[in-house]
Amino acid sequence: MRIVILGAGTVGASIADVLCSLGHDVTVVDHDAEHIRRINEDLDVLVVNGSASQSSVLFQTGISSADICLAVTGQDEVNIVAASMAKAMGARRALARAYAPVFRDLSTFDYQLHFGVDRLLSLEQLTAMALARGCRHPGTVVVDQLARGEIEIQEVSISSKCKSREVPLHSLGLPSSVRIGAIYRDGRVWIAGAEDQLEAGDRISLIGRPEDVEATKSRFHVDVGPRQRVAIAGGGETGYHLAKTLEKENFSVVLMEQDPNRCEELANSLDDTTVIHADATRRAVLEEERIGKFDVFVSCTGDDENNILAGVEARELGAQKILAVVGRPDYANIVGKLGIDLAVSEREVITQKILSFLNTGVIISRLSLPGGDILVYELEVKEGVEATKSTVAELPLPKRCLIAAVSRQEFVRVPTATDQLQAGDMVVIFVEQTVADHALALFQT
Repeated sequence: MRIVILGAGTVGASIADVLCSLGHDVTVVDHDAEHIRRINEDLDVLVVNGSASQSSVLFQTGISSADICLAVTGQDEVNIVAASMAKAMGARRALARAYAPVFRDLSTFDYQLHFGVDRLLSLEQLTAMALARGCRHPGTVVVDQLARGEIEIQEVSISSKCKSREVPLHSLGLPSSVRIGAIYRDGRVWIAGAEDQLEAGDRISLIGRPEDVEATKSRFHVDVGPRQRVAIAGGGETGYHLAKTLEKENFSVVLMEQDPNRCEELANSLDDTTVIHADATRRAVLEEERIGKFDVFVSCTGDDENNILAGVEARELGAQKILAVVGRPDYANIVGKLGIDLAVSEREVITQKILSFLNTGVIISRLSLPGGDILVYELEVKEGVEATKSTVAELPLPKRCLIAAVSRQEFVRVPTATDQLQAGDMVVIFVEQTVADHALALFQT
């Protein structure tokens, strides 16, 4: 595939390295002489010297024939404008990195829709999601977020106390905004059908808006265990997103940040997190805050060495599980030896996310659910395709396929049987791998 990367900093260079190793045709744009020198020395790519937001520079990259444009400079506004221009100039897909939460807050303004960008990606939010997976009890795992983050897939386990067992799914009376996508049982996984019945020990994938999924989980009496205590070191965007995610679940969250102004911002933005003005890299502070009594300690201060040091100190003080953000690849072999249970690399997280977008045709993104037999696609609906000619209930979908969500201009929701897809929609489908080609044919021109 032809891929244009705007920005050759740490993130852009890392992504370019991975994509080159996979055999893609990569072009990199940057105006920093040191970045250009390093890229030319280390990678076999075409480098264009200039500003990512200038049309003349994009034209030099051959953007009109690019399969995907990745705008990952250090400036949000440049990324959004450049990705928008790339899409308008002919790039098939355009993704932009956005650090500030306001650019992804749909309650104020839909920047992604307005600028015609396929996806706004937050390196910090993606990292926080990876850390959250490491914090959670095995009975409840957020698999991914789709449709601009408005649709969430959560995997939950069915306990023996669940009153929804041995009842056909169509009789459960679930809200129309939530679907059961897949069922895992005894090593098998399949798309949930109306007549399926749940059993103790099953795992199911719930799909819907995050708040709706959270409210519906209680219907299954998920055994999440005792309320866990989590301490987060570092109140940057990663720490904020992690606290925001965990405070809505079965966690008691404490966040430590040494900047008093940032502490005030966090205290006003977080609903159920205790924000403490403290330097979590100092052992005396960790002792004072009784970190040894916490179930999970997460270090995301913005500095690899500080994260590792704080994690080691927390382990020695008795914290049960240690997570840390560690970006440098050469640290990968030592963090485990130092007692850190999970090291998350921001660059690796965003690279894996971008790889899910390296698709052709109407496929926007593709991921596999745990087990590997169920695929989740985000698809764009084109004018005149078979999928637009009938209601959802009447579409000739294979039995092992489910339309889980529809995004249309200003809304994203789980569709009903009487809904009809329109050109311009984006849909999320669950499909078993063996019938994926059959399902995708309905959306192809």
